[in-house]
Amino acid sequence: MPDNDSKFIFSVTVKLMHKHEAKIEVRVSLVSVSTSKSKKYGCLKGINSIPDEDESSKIAIEELKFKVIDYQLVSDNEYEIQRAVLNSKGEIVVVIGGTGITPKDVTVEAIKPLIKKELEGFGEVFRYESYKEVGVNAILSRAFAGILSNRKVIFCLPGSKNAVRLGIGIINKIAVHVVSHALGLR
Repeated sequence: MPDNDSKFIFSVTVKLMHKHEAKIEVRVSLVSVSTSKSKKYGCLKGINSIPDEDESSKIAIEELKFKVIDYQLVSDNEYEIQRAVLNSKGEIVVVIGGTGITPKDVTVEAIKPLIKKELEGFGEVFRYESYKEVGVNAILSRAFAGILSNRKVIFCLPGSKNAVRLGIGIINKIAVHVVSHALGLR
């Protein structure tokens, strides 16, 4: 009997061969939202500028099955978040942080006006899977995904390491399918 890794690889292989997916190379841009890190390091750009403290972004890069081509660190400021997302180069933008419910958490408020089509199912699946780990505290997450007007796919994840691992695991399974549809290739 195959081990769990074999099952996962097989399911991803089958998924990538789904008839509604185009054969495309998916590139990812990361936007890390953290006022404390941006105060310490400034607003950073470039894949080689990720601070050692930004463990969640490093986990995202390690676990994504797609090439990460872009990184930006911005503060919890709606304008900075929007600018970073709109200037991102990948077909997918993963925003890490700022999705909680404290007054300083403004990622959702910054991104929702840019969304042409929301993918409600992503947040639902994320919270369902999160519930298995943290119980009812999963309701505090405002993780979500959508399609921007420029057809890029955006995923907004909480900033904790566990949340990033969970979110990236979901993204890895659906990225090619979602991007194929968002670009109108299938």
